[in-house]
Amino acid sequence: MSSERIHSTAVVDAQAKLGVGCEIGPYCIIGRNVRLGDGSRLHSHVVLDGLTTIGARCEFYPFACIGLKTQDLKWQGGNCRLEIGSDTVFREHVTVHTATGDGGTTRIGSHSNFLAYSHVAHDCLVGNHVIFSNNGTLAGHVTVEDHAIIGGLAAVHQFCRIGTMAIIGGCAKVVQDVPPYMIADGNPAVARGINKVGLERNGVSEEVQRALREAYKIVFRSGLTVGNALGKVQNEIPTSKEIEHFIDFCRKSERGIAR
Repeated sequence: MSSERIHSTAVVDAQAKLGVGCEIGPYCIIGRNVRLGDGSRLHSHVVLDGLTTIGARCEFYPFACIGLKTQDLKWQGGNCRLEIGSDTVFREHVTVHTATGDGGTTRIGSHSNFLAYSHVAHDCLVGNHVIFSNNGTLAGHVTVEDHAIIGGLAAVHQFCRIGTMAIIGGCAKVVQDVPPYMIADGNPAVARGINKVGLERNGVSEEVQRALREAYKIVFRSGLTVGNALGKVQNEIPTSKEIEHFIDFCRKSERGIAR
């Protein structure tokens, strides 16, 4: 990469690996173990550090801090990693931390958008095409599946899961798993209905939307136990990959579902 693409005030370790066409703006710092994909851009005052691998065409806005040591007090050193896919945007003051345990990895997929002050803690697994609104916050070991949206000022408790195409309302406190395709809101957050807008935007048919709406009524409004409700959904609702994923997600919940 030509020196003209690195601002004179930036500090880039000689052992860092920068892809073709990267742009490193004023006062940025890149650590020795960082691998930055082709065409990525750091605007200014960005810190990339740790055992961090970043895909192509990612964009980092001022004061984003990516790949620093976990805030978990159990950290005892070792090879703690962060992996980020391609085409993802990190706005101002976003923080993403490496894993806690030796050999562990925090992972973020591709084509996602992290708005200002959002936070991804140690050992989280975040999928593709996700959106974190301002101050959306994950504690450690959280899983966020593809096409999910975390609302502004929302907080997700450690070890929770957020399902595919789920949306978390602003200022929500999530302490249990939010099943796929649902809207969750409140303190503590509970499922309020299906994410109709998200389903439409992602091309889910009206027929499947109706099935998911019926599944929601059975699981969250019928008064049945979760196990019995899921059995009723499986027996009475027309099957589809979305219904199957909804049932499987709920059955695998360790913290319980937010209802």
